[in-house]
Parts: sequence; C-alpha cells; structure tokens
Amino acid sequence: MRADVRFEVNGAVATVVFDHADRRNAMTKRMWEQIPGICAEIERSSRIRVVVLRGAGNVAFVAGADISEFRDIRQGSGGVRYDEMTAAATSALTNLPKPVVALIHGFCIGGGLALALSADIRYASHDAVFGLPPARLGIGYSSEGIGRLVDLIGPAATKELIFTADWIDADKACRWGLVNDVVPASDLDEMVATKVATMVSRAPLSQLAAKRAVANHLADDAHRDEAAIQALVRRCIESADYQEGLAAYLEKRQPRFTGA
Repeated sequence: MRADVRFEVNGAVATVVFDHADRRNAMTKRMWEQIPGICAEIERSSRIRVVVLRGAGNVAFVAGADISEFRDIRQGSGGVRYDEMTAAATSALTNLPKPVVALIHGFCIGGGLALALSADIRYASHDAVFGLPPARLGIGYSSEGIGRLVDLIGPAATKELIFTADWIDADKACRWGLVNDVVPASDLDEMVATKVATMVSRAPLSQLAAKRAVANHLADDAHRDEAAIQALVRRCIESADYQEGLAAYLEKRQPRFTGA
C-alpha cells in the first residue's frame, strides 16, 4: 500500500489524512514532504474554514516516523536535513491561519505527536496512547523540536516523556493538558464533527486574531509583534462580520459570517 498524505474537503472543512495504514500511518520522507504543499493549497482556499488532522482508520493517528528509512536518510548530515524537512511540515501546519484540530485514535507517537502538537486543539479516544521514543533510538531533540510540548505541558512532564520513553494513556495526556478532551473511540468522530461545525459557524477573523495572539504571547521577546496583533484586532472591529454579529444579536438570530 502506498504511503500518502491527502486532504478531503467537505463543505468548509478540510480533513488532512495521514495514510500509511499497513505501518500504523508511520510517516515516510515523501509524506513529510507533501505537507507544506497541502497547507499552501488549504491556505489559498477561502472556502475552507477549519482543518482536521487524522490518521487513516482508527488504529493510529500516526505511530511515528517510518524507522525502516532511517539508515538511508537519517545518517550523518542526513539527520540535519531530515529534521529540517519535518520542521518545515509541522511549521506549515502550525502557521495555517485557520483553526486546526487533531482527531486522535490509537497511536500518537514521536513524529505523530509532533504533528498533533501542530494543531490548535487535540481530541482523543480512550484508546489513544502518546509517547516520544528518542531515548529508545539514541536520537536527540532540539530546543525548537520540543518547544511546543514544553509550552503545553511544562518542562517536568516533557522530561518524563523523553527520559523514560514510555507511552502514556489518553487520560494522563488529558490531565497533563496534552489533549483537550477524551471520549470513547466510538464517539470521537461524531464529537469532533460537532465541535468543528460550531467553529465553522463562528467569525473567522476573530479566530485568526485569537490564534495569532496566543502564538505571540508564547513567543520570546525578540519575536513578539504586538503591532501585528493590534492590526488584527482593528480588522475585526472594522469588518462586515462585526456588523453582522451585532445585527444577529439584536435580531435574535444566528449570524452568517463570511470572513470579510
């Protein structure tokens, strides 16, 4: 079976599927390389309002990188190029100007966890497991590589994941703040669809401003741009959607936001 990353559009929702089912959706070099182009296509579409990330089937989100490739592509200087490639993929997902939701069934390990951390929100099934395996393989992570995880769950929990290289279950991941909610596997797809439908109904400019404001708050001082955030806030106030939101509230009806 060919390993692939594809995306499907249903109404205002794009679903990005990591599809390598015979290896629990493990990411090949080609799959990592596909992601920036997919993100660029999604960003260009005014039709798409929310993005969902998921693995093919219900056995795994992504069970890590395809280790069978490592002897060929991750030796010596190839390791640096590999890290640059995966960083480009996760950065492309992180920087999408639309809400990104990770729907996590089963295994979410290593590179899979990096992909999940690229999402704004993560929802998991009770059978999901999470882990980082570098200490099993003799691989190191850079500061940038683990920065999102430290921001999310703190340094002590991050060190526990890496020092032990043990998997944690979904309930522990939720207690740590790694995922937003955990539900039975049979309910996950429907729950995420309901959450996403709510997001689609809300004002896109407000979502964009919030997404950028959170990122700005988490950035170090040298990379913060408060002027850019204030510009997004002004754009919201000056938008047709703001007028529509006020009118809908006064008329006691649901607003019809367009992102303008």
